[in-house]
Amino acid sequence: MTVRTRADLADLPNYVPGRSVPGAVKLASNEVPGGPLPSVIEAIASASTQVNRYPDSGASLLVDTLSRHLDVEADHLAIGCGSVSLCQQLVQATCQDGDEVVFPWRSFEAYPIIVQVVGARQVRVPLTESHRLNLAALAQAITPATRLVFLCNPNNPTGTPLGREEIEDFLDRVPEHVLVVLDEAYREFVTDPGIPDGIEVARRRFEAGRDNVAVLRTFSKAYGLAGLRVGYCYATPSVAQALRKVYLPFSVNAVAQAAAVASLEARDELLVRCAEISRERERVRDGLLDLGYEIPPSQANFVWLPLGEDTAAFTEHCLDHKIIVRGFPGEGVRVTIGDREENDLFLVAATSYLEH
Repeated sequence: MTVRTRADLADLPNYVPGRSVPGAVKLASNEVPGGPLPSVIEAIASASTQVNRYPDSGASLLVDTLSRHLDVEADHLAIGCGSVSLCQQLVQATCQDGDEVVFPWRSFEAYPIIVQVVGARQVRVPLTESHRLNLAALAQAITPATRLVFLCNPNNPTGTPLGREEIEDFLDRVPEHVLVVLDEAYREFVTDPGIPDGIEVARRRFEAGRDNVAVLRTFSKAYGLAGLRVGYCYATPSVAQALRKVYLPFSVNAVAQAAAVASLEARDELLVRCAEISRERERVRDGLLDLGYEIPPSQANFVWLPLGEDTAAFTEHCLDHKIIVRGFPGEGVRVTIGDREENDLFLVAATSYLEH
């Protein structure tokens, strides 16, 4: 007799992580090239001596540190095992069978997986021809069954951002019963002053009595802790409490918590690294534009090449040159910004692709 699992799992897409090939330059997973700062490594080493004990399930020290750094009340914060875990918790906390979650597509590829696993209905809204989130179409896609809307800003994998006025206008059009999640995994790489800080957007709306906004951030990208898995959500106290109710106990381990606290204390140093990555992003984009590639403006730590049917060939060409990029078959290629040497190697590969 065969154990029965859910029939719909056969249709569930697998999350596809960036490939790793020994000896190759990996520009596929939006990781930062530098490791943790010395002070963070010291905190990790110290915390590792206590891993025989359960972690603080409420991550109280991390919450207090975030509260101080963000200048927000602690009861507005919830911690999760990376922001992707918080995405799932948000769907679990707001949706039951048959409820709808609206999100742009293409966007973060975990969204449809999470929605289907929870049992909600996914509503995908195509991007514009300029690879941006189509806020007008997203607003039109909201129905009485909609419970949640994801807005990835800047969007993954295209890197395209949303400005302050268009976000505010969109939020004004969303019914109060629908929670809008501003997924800001790449916020620290934003250099355009017209791209708002989602926490400030949410704070102003809370003060005005509008409570249907939540903001996600992660320590995986700018803070270089992708291997430890920790993120946070800023929302109203009621939403934050709901997230804590569906939180898997102890899922943010003690080492991750200690590393996140130390990273916050070293934030100024880390932001210097982010600024360098942002400068490299513009250099790489300019180089690709000079070569004749179409590259939409990016405010993340990656660039998007909308190559369509040439995606697979470009990806394999880069791999032949020991460069691993992230291809989305039939759509395009996302290339993480590495250090200057890694980026130069990629530009050489991109140049030779046009010549072959």
